[in-house]
Amino acid sequence: MSSTLSFLCISTYFKGNEFLRACKQAGNKVYLLTNKKLEYKPWVREFIDEVFYVEEKADGSIDMNEVILGLAYTMRSRKIDRIVALDDFDVEKAAHLREHFRIPGMGQTTGRHFRDKLAMRMKAQDAGIKVPMFSSLFNDNEIFEFTQKVQYPCVVKPRSEASSTGIRKVYNSGQLWEVVHYLGDRRHEYLVEQFKPGDVFHVDSLSLNGEFVFSRSSQYLSTPMEVAHGGGIFRSVTVPIGSTLDVALQEVNAQVMKAFGMNYSATHSEFIKDHETGEIIFLETASRVGGANLAEMVEASSGINLWREWANIETAVAKNEEYVLPTFENLYSGIIISLTRQQYPNLAEFDAPEICWRMNEEYHIGLIVKSESRERVIEILDDYAQKIYQNFHASAPVPNKPTH
Repeated sequence: MSSTLSFLCISTYFKGNEFLRACKQAGNKVYLLTNKKLEYKPWVREFIDEVFYVEEKADGSIDMNEVILGLAYTMRSRKIDRIVALDDFDVEKAAHLREHFRIPGMGQTTGRHFRDKLAMRMKAQDAGIKVPMFSSLFNDNEIFEFTQKVQYPCVVKPRSEASSTGIRKVYNSGQLWEVVHYLGDRRHEYLVEQFKPGDVFHVDSLSLNGEFVFSRSSQYLSTPMEVAHGGGIFRSVTVPIGSTLDVALQEVNAQVMKAFGMNYSATHSEFIKDHETGEIIFLETASRVGGANLAEMVEASSGINLWREWANIETAVAKNEEYVLPTFENLYSGIIISLTRQQYPNLAEFDAPEICWRMNEEYHIGLIVKSESRERVIEILDDYAQKIYQNFHASAPVPNKPTH
């Protein structure tokens, strides 16, 4: 095989610059397929050999037949050795293209386990992994049986949306049926599951040959769902490293990856520790780096850049070479992000020496802190959350501005 390989990286959201940079630095040709509306975003163009654009349809979707035709034409003169999806919404696109052009990597069946929340729950349940009680919305009798067994509240959620988009909470069977009828012909795109009160965690990992080469557990202090539906402040902090909880999260995550057929990738998985039983319950996973700047938070505590090492793993696998993880640290880090009323908030009062990263985005405040002490990280996050609530916080996106 040629020492120079060609990677087609798909990112229809603006993210993954560090992957693109590392992929090019590893000696590969790097092609980027992205949304036309992102043409003028600050992509690291000096590390990209060529950019291809796709236009959204009126409903915001991408016509995959057009993408296949475009890629087929491109491949007449350019060889594509690997395809990588850098965003959750592109996992299915990449799997579709791999299968059509017979390019190695995750296919559509395995890809479903990392995109389709119904497929996730069914596969996890079959493998004996704890999941919330759930039901598809295909069949009225099955929904009725679910309503007779479940303890409310429940949540109705899209099978393939990222984060907490489109989730509806219901408190009785009447409300559930109202939502089902409201969804109409789109009900097959949703599922319903029991809402389990508990602490929510995320595990961010790098896999190779079906085994973790790196993994870090963290706890949401304000969950994505709370932020999306309650206008809160997003916070997360590293779990006590090596603790019983950390080990339990790593073990369940390993079970999930084995059941889902993960071979190599970056992954972001979410779990809940049930307040009532103390059990670790699987919520969802994704074959990509976590969003909301969690990669920067993980790097602050470990020194491992998930984007960069994912690119190095992809290169090593494609070239059949050995991959060696860099030496990493075991510090503690935490992140806090909020929408703000001010377009450019004055951050002068946020001056703790533990701050190692600041967000630079209009109508946002975002900070990452790191320390040898987890207690110190939480102390800073609590203090800053109070200040942000009092002086900066906005609970909804500013009108006429893009959402983050």
